[in-house]
Amino acid sequence: MRKQEEVINAERAMVGTNVAGRMAGEDRRNQIVHVAMRLFSERGFRGTTTKEIARAAGVSEAIIFRHFATKEELYAAILDTKSCAGNMSQLSEMFAEAVKRGDDRAVFESVALTMLQHHEEDEDFLRLLLYSALEGHELFQMFWQRNVRELADFLRSYVRERQKAGALREMEPRLVGRAFTGMILHQSLINNLFDKSRTLLDITNERAAREFTKILLYGTVSSSAPEAEVKKRNETATRKR
Repeated sequence: MRKQEEVINAERAMVGTNVAGRMAGEDRRNQIVHVAMRLFSERGFRGTTTKEIARAAGVSEAIIFRHFATKEELYAAILDTKSCAGNMSQLSEMFAEAVKRGDDRAVFESVALTMLQHHEEDEDFLRLLLYSALEGHELFQMFWQRNVRELADFLRSYVRERQKAGALREMEPRLVGRAFTGMILHQSLINNLFDKSRTLLDITNERAAREFTKILLYGTVSSSAPEAEVKKRNETATRKR
């Protein structure tokens, strides 16, 4: 609630700037994007009109259309503002060395921690994505192509290369990536939307990233389990595939 009040106060301050003097074009554009994103995250896309965005931003609808000729331009600007455009390439640069040396733990932990922190720092955007997905909105399709698909392709490619090197067990690479990102997304939804007080589980993002990586790479079988039983389980799993 405090975060939302800070955003609203910042928006009002920007509107106040316009009363004293004309706001610079880029500042006005950024203000409209932030106001639109806040309203979309609170009411969804179907429940938010350009007239309401204009009113909240303290401008006319004509100003909205001057900066964004189409709805798609506004949605793209929201993604760009949230650093979603090219986000996967930024991630890749962050752990390029880990990928190069085949450091599985470092690669998967980096992916998990980056996602967890991003979701925690930007709850509004997480809500926005849920609204857009449930409403079948264009913004989610744009996000899907820019981020979800790119991340899935990256994980599939990395897992496949590590399988070829004999470091990871043979299984469908895309399922490996989906299982991993599924753990991360579930953690983010629980912590940031459903159980903010963390009554079910209260651990740091760093620890969550480490534990999810361990689950992915090593599973949950105890190292003290009889070797024969572990082998039997693996053979059974192989036959089922």
